[in-house]
Formats: sequence, C-alpha cells, structure tokens
Amino acid sequence: MPSSKFEPNDDILDFVIKKANGLKGLVDTSLENIPNQCIQPKEQRLKKSQIDNQESIPTIDLSYFDDLSVEKSIQEAASKWGFFQIINHGIPIEVLDDLKEAGHKFFELPAEEKVKYNKESYSAGESVLMFWSAIGEKDEKILEWRDGIRHGCNPQNDSNLWPPQTRNQVLEYQKWATPLAKKLLEVLLKGLNVNEIDESLEPLLMGTMAININYYPPCPNPSITIGFRRHCDMSCITLLLQDDTGGLYVQGTKGDNWIHVNPIKGALAVNIGNSLQIMSNDRYKSIEHCVAVDSSRARISVPLFVNPSPDSIIGPFPQMLKDGEKSVYKHVLFSDYWDDYFSKRPSGKASLDFAKI
Repeated sequence: MPSSKFEPNDDILDFVIKKANGLKGLVDTSLENIPNQCIQPKEQRLKKSQIDNQESIPTIDLSYFDDLSVEKSIQEAASKWGFFQIINHGIPIEVLDDLKEAGHKFFELPAEEKVKYNKESYSAGESVLMFWSAIGEKDEKILEWRDGIRHGCNPQNDSNLWPPQTRNQVLEYQKWATPLAKKLLEVLLKGLNVNEIDESLEPLLMGTMAININYYPPCPNPSITIGFRRHCDMSCITLLLQDDTGGLYVQGTKGDNWIHVNPIKGALAVNIGNSLQIMSNDRYKSIEHCVAVDSSRARISVPLFVNPSPDSIIGPFPQMLKDGEKSVYKHVLFSDYWDDYFSKRPSGKASLDFAKI
C-alpha cells in the first residue's frame, strides 16, 4: 500500500513522483476517476479504429541462427518493419520468468522503500533510478500510466546499488542477453557489408546498456490514458521482454494503423533504434510504438537498450556511401543526440531530425 493517501486536491506529481508512490500507489487508493494530469490529449490516445488485425510483425526462429535464411529474415524484418519477435533465442525461460517476477516484487514494495531509488535528474551514467514520464510544460504535465526503474549495466555502474528484489535477476538476464544482442547486431551489420563488431565498433554499437523494468498498473479507464506515448527508441537495438498481458503496438505499413505485438511465451521483441537507422543511412528503420494499458491486469515489460557510448560519433557507415549514395544524416556526438532526444521526447520519427542534413 502507498505510504500516504491521495486526496482530490493533492499535487499528483508530488504524490506519484517525489513521494515515490507511483501510479501503482495511485491505483491502490481505490481510484475511481482518472486525475486530469493522467488524461491524454485525444491525438495521443490509441483508438480501436486504428488497430489493424490483418497485419502482424515477423516472428523469427533462431534455432539455426547461423543459417543464411535466418540472417536474411532478420535483415529484411529490420528493413521493412524495424520490429520483429525472436523465439528459440537461447535464454532459458526460467531467467525470463524470474525477471518478470522480480519486477512485480519491486513495484509492490511500500513507497518508503522505493523512494530510496528516486532521483530528480536522469543521466546516462546513473547506476539505478526510478522514473516516471510527465510530458509537457511545468504546470501542464501529463503522466503516462506507468512506473519504471532503470538499471545501468556498464562497468562504471555499481549493481550493489540496485534493489535486492531485482539485482540478481537483472544480472542473470544481462549475462544471457548481452551476447544475443551482439549476435543480432553482427547479423544486421553483415546486411550492411560492415565487418564483425571489433574493438573499434563495439563502443559505437554497444557502448552503454541499460535494463529498465516497466510496470503498468491496471487503469480504471484505459481509453483516455496511455502507458507509453508513440515514440522511437534512440538505441542501436532494443530487446524487449513482455508478459502475457499484451498492449504493445507498433505502427503498421498503411499509415496511422497500429499492429498489436501479440505476446509469445518465451519470445523477445527486437526493434531497431534511431542510432542504427542513422548508421545504416535509412537501410534499417526505427519504428514508432506505443503501449496501451489494461483495466484489470498489471503489465510488466523489460527493455534492454543497447546504445552507443556517450562520446561516440554516430553517422552513416562509409560502406553506405561508397557507391555515391547521398548521406541522409550528418555525424553527431551521441551525448548531444541523447540530450536533444530527452529534451523533446516523445517526438516519434521527428526525433531523427537532430541528425538529418
């Protein structure tokens, strides 16, 4: 239960964020009506009429990862969709289930425990922090319907600072997921005629990593809220573990249609981030995606973001331009791109504009 009771006249941002009650704490007060600060503008809501049940993103079986047909399927999915699911990827189902359960255990803690991980500012170098997304100007901020905690998974980060409820499970998942991410990137780079990830390319492609655990509490009126507004990731790639609640949607090929990423037991979703779209000079596509919430079930998702290092210069690979192809993007410092992205998020595909020529 939350550490304090939410009253109608209370400051919701103070209750949710500063006191670390979160959206879950708000729901635990037997909330009946959605506070105004959680009601999304109509253009940000996901309408049933926009959901396309005729299209689906590819599901790729990695049982024969080194098979040329599998590699081609990954490259084609990255080019056409920017989003696909993988099965038989080698990560034990127990590791995935334990990670999701750890997320539930953490977010079910009382606020006085969770507040230890609350920070005012968000930076790439943090070892751990809880976060919420309040979008808009100071007096007009609108909360997305989710709570989150970020685990920095880099040598300078201290996992001893992570919550005991998630520490071992995140470390175990990282152990399995990191080589999988590297193998996926190697396959994607092969499609760009770029050599294997060597010491010079590793900081550019896998310089920093973070594992977030997102918790989407049940919502009394999901139709007027959103768990995560439409956005593109800024990563090279993102690996996403989701539970069986559903709610993840990606933009379809027909314009403003949205395709549900149906949960598959043991699967991971993979999406191309803006950084790899820039490096591939638009061969691979990042894609807008969003999350709807459920009226009766909490949802857990765990994205692993694989990013360039802050001091990396990102831009099209030379191999993309050797036949006279015009560069779509300039070369930019990733830390500058990071700052621009988070100052404007969520801005969808417009988040690429910072790097465009």
